[in-house]
Parts: sequence; structure tokens; C-alpha cells
Amino acid sequence: MSSPAEGKLSAPPVAPASGGEHFAVALDGVTKRFGKTTALDDVSLMVRRGELMTLLGPSGCGKTTLLNLVAGFLIPDSGEIAIAGRRMTDVPAYRREIGIMFQNYALFPHMSVAANVGYGLRMRRIAKAEIARRVGEALALVKLAGLEDRKPRQLSGGQQQRVALARALVIRPQVLLLDEPFSALDRNLRASMQVELKEIQRKLGVTAIFVTHDQSEALSLSDRIAVIADGRIRQLDTPDEIYRHPLDRFVASFIGDANVLRARLERIDGAVATVVLGAARVAVPARTLQGGAVGDPVDLFVRPEGLCVAENEAAAAVHGLVAAQIYQGGHIDLYVEVPQAVSGRVLLRVPSHEGASLRPPGTRIAIALAADAAVAFRAACLSEAAVGFVRRTRDPTAPASDHPFAVGEDLAPAQNADRAPQSSWPKWVFFHECVDDIWAFCFDDP
Repeated sequence: MSSPAEGKLSAPPVAPASGGEHFAVALDGVTKRFGKTTALDDVSLMVRRGELMTLLGPSGCGKTTLLNLVAGFLIPDSGEIAIAGRRMTDVPAYRREIGIMFQNYALFPHMSVAANVGYGLRMRRIAKAEIARRVGEALALVKLAGLEDRKPRQLSGGQQQRVALARALVIRPQVLLLDEPFSALDRNLRASMQVELKEIQRKLGVTAIFVTHDQSEALSLSDRIAVIADGRIRQLDTPDEIYRHPLDRFVASFIGDANVLRARLERIDGAVATVVLGAARVAVPARTLQGGAVGDPVDLFVRPEGLCVAENEAAAAVHGLVAAQIYQGGHIDLYVEVPQAVSGRVLLRVPSHEGASLRPPGTRIAIALAADAAVAFRAACLSEAAVGFVRRTRDPTAPASDHPFAVGEDLAPAQNADRAPQSSWPKWVFFHECVDDIWAFCFDDP
């Protein structure tokens, strides 16, 4: 890890953790309950010195609880918390040297900007001359020099946010905690403040833990992201790795836009699996298909940029009818009705210069997949018992390929009745339940 960049405000040194690597914050097996509700369940997390770690998840997942535990506002029911290599599990918040930026900024309305920023220094009984110097540096850092005497009500929302940030940084915290600080800002101001926060954090080299439910915010700001659901960390990795290689269905669905397509597992060769989608064979990571067998139905997750309009039929994976076009400036969102899609439609993003008039609604198009652009998971709610039933025929020794209806095919009974002699084969219809991406089987065994 490189040393912090030079700046007038600097982060304090962080003690190295065991193993030689520097960690600013370490949580080990932390659990927190509120009555019968488990907010965090055996969570372990190591935040490196100088990194911006984002806690990302839906409302109620436990991310703010985790932030409050680090801040000292809550005490864990079990587990340990360390900051800068020192145990802080039961140390009160005011002794943790934590800077925090609240969602509502929490500025004192009767105090000036300078008084708000210097409040933490006064509580630490820092000399007045030193307070004035550090407050001036902090306000210059957040581009508020000259506004020292204004009251919060005389500032815009973005300026109030900068005051809150300066107040958190002026005490030179060991860790900066940010609890959804951009949620009250409009889109353009939010984007500009994200850039400024990243620049300031990099300049000071301060360790930051950022809480948000905004996926684009997390992807653009973070060094690493901890995706949290139901009180557990589902995946911890870089933004690119989480976006391109999610480890489970929740992460794949929660991060960014994803098209989910019905496919079939053809084979697994070491770390790579091959799934069949229409006429195409798609290579995907095998680690997300553990326990699957050849012929099993799978859900293929593909980002909108991983799909494109095929230039020729040979490259096509699926076909569909254009349902709608949404102009987005630099690109066009193209919604296409595709039978293999979970929701019935897929989303493609095509450059706007290609022209919307080339593919008006109702146009039939061929769709291809980009290389290394997909990840597959076993069909949702596909229990081992269901898999066994699907594979079983009246001849227990018959291979999966001999089934009258191949696993994963989307077949209508009326159209394929001639393929299922009722006297010797069980009748079963495979269909997909779109709601919540749940695959289901209906059986009618005579």
C-alpha cells in the first residue's frame, strides 16, 4: 500500500495488523441482535489502510449497523472490533478518533461555518491558534474558504455537505465514516461531490468506510465493496470483480442491470463450464455451478453491454422482436422480447449513432453474446429432489439425453405431444416463473 499523498491535513499512522499487512479496521466474528432480529451475523471484515471501503446493500441489510459498531454507537453481542491494531470493542465512541459524516449532516444551526468545523477541536481542548489554522486548512480543502462566518441556513445543500466533511476531517481521524452522505443531493451535485470526496480521500490517504444502497455510487467511488444482505457479507472484492464475476445470484441481481436467460449446462471442464443458449455455447466460470450436472437448467446472467445485435445469423445466440427504444443521449436502451428471457425481455445498450430508426418496434433481430460476458447459476429453487425427479424416467438407467423433453427446453405440451408416449414416459412440463427469478417444475405423472 502506498503512503498517503502529501497534504496539509494528514491521516494518523495506522499500526500493522498481524501478518505484516496494514489494516485500519478489523472486525472478527461480529454479531449484533436487536431483540429477536439478527442485524449482523458473524461478520468478519478487514479494511486496509488508506482504502475507501463501501458497504453496499438494500435497506435493512445491516450496513448502517456495521458502521455504528465501528463508530462505537453500538456494542456487538459477540466478536471483536479493532482500529489501528488496537482493540476497540467496548471503547466509547469519543475515544476512537473516528470522523463521521451523517446522512443529514447534523450541523449546529446557531453556529457559523468555522465554529461547526472547529467544534471537535474545541472539545479536545486544542489551542485557539491551532484551531484557527486547522479550520482554515480544512475549509480550503473543501473549497469553502471565505465562508467562515456564514450560518448553515445561508449555504446550499452541497456547501452544507462540505462543512460536514471538513468537520469530520479536521480532527485528523484514524477512520472516516460516511453514512449515505449524498442521498439528499440532486443528481448532478451528487456526481460532482463523489469526485471531490474521492480526490480528498486520496490526497489525505485517510481510510474511509462508506455506506450506500446506490450501486453506481459504490462502483464509481470504491477501492473495494462489501455487498451485504440479511446481515452477512455476500461478496467482498473490487468493483470490477463484483460487477463482472458475482459469486451468487443476489450479487448478480443487485449490482447493475442484468438480463437473465434460460440455458442448459452442457459440461464442466475444471474452472470453466459450458452452457447452451439457443444455438450458442457460452463459456462461464464453473465455481457458481458447483453441484450441477450435465443437462441441468441454469440461469445465465448477462449485462446489457454483454449483448449486441448480431451481424450475421452464425453469431446469433437468440432472436427476438424489438419492443421499445429509449434514447439516453450517448446510447439507446433497446428492449427486445426474447422467449429465453426470464422476464420475457432483454435489455441491450447500443450506441446512439447507430440510429433508432434502423430498428423500430416490431423488428426481428438476432442477438449475440460478447466473450467472457456472462455468469451462470443453478436454476433458482431447484432442489436436489426436483433435479432427481426430472432426470428420472420409467427406465432408471436411461441417460439424461434420452429424456423425451430435454432438461432446460421451453416446450409446450400441445406442440410436443408426439414426443411423449404416455404409456411409457411420465409427462412433465418445464416452465419458468418470472417473479423473483424462480424456476419451477410442474409434474403430471399418469
